[in-house]
Amino acid sequence: MDKETIRDIIDWDITNWWRAIDYLDKNVPANEKSTQCLELGAARGGLSLWLALRGNSVLCTDLKNPEPIAGEIHCKYECGINIRYAALDATDIPFKNQFDIIVFKSILGGISQNNRNEYKAKTLNEIYGALKPGGMLLFTENLAATNLHRFLRRKYGTPGWNYLDINEVEELFSAFKTIKYTTTGFFGCFGRTEKQRILLGHLDGLLEFIIPKRKRYILSGIATK
Repeated sequence: MDKETIRDIIDWDITNWWRAIDYLDKNVPANEKSTQCLELGAARGGLSLWLALRGNSVLCTDLKNPEPIAGEIHCKYECGINIRYAALDATDIPFKNQFDIIVFKSILGGISQNNRNEYKAKTLNEIYGALKPGGMLLFTENLAATNLHRFLRRKYGTPGWNYLDINEVEELFSAFKTIKYTTTGFFGCFGRTEKQRILLGHLDGLLEFIIPKRKRYILSGIATK
């Protein structure tokens, strides 16, 4: 996939986050034309683009209808015919047993901001209910990672963001039949510009084999209902 498309899918810290998406791509090729998909917290609709380029039918959603921004990007790739748009609250999904695939990227920390941890579980319960039996949740999420990450995020990050702890994963996804995941990235999120993040992301790729999985800051996973 070319660099411009990757940028439009990922948008921020593209080297590390694309590595997280690539894990999903390799483990669950999302290219069935009959597949019904839902993106939550879409913002610019990057994951909807990723799915639509593979021929999937996607409902692209956020708290506010994302079409004004996401639609422009999707039209650029002439895949708008595969995408619909709607306003939707991830903690109150009005669909039951409807989707083959649900995707999200970095939404749990915002939904549960200011330590409202119960909203993490509520969101995942809603996702579980909206998936068809055998359906899959494909997700990437920011992890709390190390004390250094926590310190710098408190100083420079989004106030109140409630980062997912790796120790929460098994309990949060306990309703699903299976859950498998990996982690990636360490230095990338310290970059203050995208150029710096790209350089640090390449460094992460070189050093990943020596950085413990629990100390990385991106979680990439597949949960099956």
